Amino acid sequence: MTHYNICLSVAGSDPSGGAGIQADLKTFSALGCYGTTAITAITVQNTCGVTQSVPVDGPLVRDQMLAVLTDLSPRAVKIGMTPNAEIISHIADCLRAHPVPFVVLDPIIRSSSGHPLIDAAAIETMCRELLPLVSLVTPNLDELRCLSDKTDLVEAAREIISSFRVPAVLVKGGHAQGQPTDLLVTATTLTTFEGQRIDTPNDHGTGCTLSSAIAAYVAGGQDLPTSVSLAKQYVSQALTQGRDVSLGQGHGGMNHFFAPLPLRKQKI
Repeated sequence: MTHYNICLSVAGSDPSGGAGIQADLKTFSALGCYGTTAITAITVQNTCGVTQSVPVDGPLVRDQMLAVLTDLSPRAVKIGMTPNAEIISHIADCLRAHPVPFVVLDPIIRSSSGHPLIDAAAIETMCRELLPLVSLVTPNLDELRCLSDKTDLVEAAREIISSFRVPAVLVKGGHAQGQPTDLLVTATTLTTFEGQRIDTPNDHGTGCTLSSAIAAYVAGGQDLPTSVSLAKQYVSQALTQGRDVSLGQGHGGMNHFFAPLPLRKQKI
């Protein structure tokens, strides 16, 4: 008998559909996974930016997660927006009580338009309680600086690994000048992923999509470096497919409607 590769997204809701829970569900579906969710915040945003963000009550986030974890047994969890310390503590409690084979954390600290999405107390709680429970953390350059005071990217990633017992860090280079290069860092290895900058107005949700695609590929049985490589290919293709689409007045979401590399089905 075969069953779905089930993935759980714990993240905020984006009514414009470009990022957060909505982007994660599109990605899971496109990659052949069954997507489940626990919503951490309701945002008011569109292609022009975020104007409001309201956290969901911590116990309600917990109960959403438990409803999925105790019934559907996801193979991978993607964690995105975690707006306050209470929510982060509940997420950590759920993962300690119901371990999942793979957990990726996209440490969203502010929106791409500059709107703060997490406070200082939440960052401290994330480092203390959540990071030791994840398999991979995927900071961009700004987020990396919030988690480490090292200026060298590899040294910063390894400080996070040693300080918070994280097995791997994927440093995303999309905000750097020139062609984007991502670094997958462990305590003993360094893998470089060269990218190509794609000129498109529809690039909202790239970080959410990348982390959820990694989760989907790992859930499908791929190892971590392969999953990162395939996920980057997926994001590039989604950006390319959507670059000529008219979607809103600002930065629209990517185009998930194409045939990506398939996942292997799991057998029980």
